[in-house]
Amino acid sequence: MSIFVAEVRVMLKPAVNDPQGLSIRNALRTLGFDGIEAVRAGKLIALTVEAADASAAKTSAEAMADRLLANPVIETFDVSVREAAAASEPAP
Repeated sequence: MSIFVAEVRVMLKPAVNDPQGLSIRNALRTLGFDGIEAVRAGKLIALTVEAADASAAKTSAEAMADRLLANPVIETFDVSVREAAAASEPAP
């Protein structure tokens, strides 16, 4: 078994209103950042997973996202997996 880091990115579906994204867009414009047409806000969930290989870690993280981490009615998710750094290496 190896240790993997799975990152689950959860975003609202394009048809769903994103009030947090609108607030961020308006605040950026107020701060002088012109040219901001749209902002979509989401969430990133990082999971440390023990699995036989990267494929198994991704399958597990996708099941977690499908069952708990994302609401399939209004959200989509994307999962990426990488091998965890050795304990002696500093985290990025």
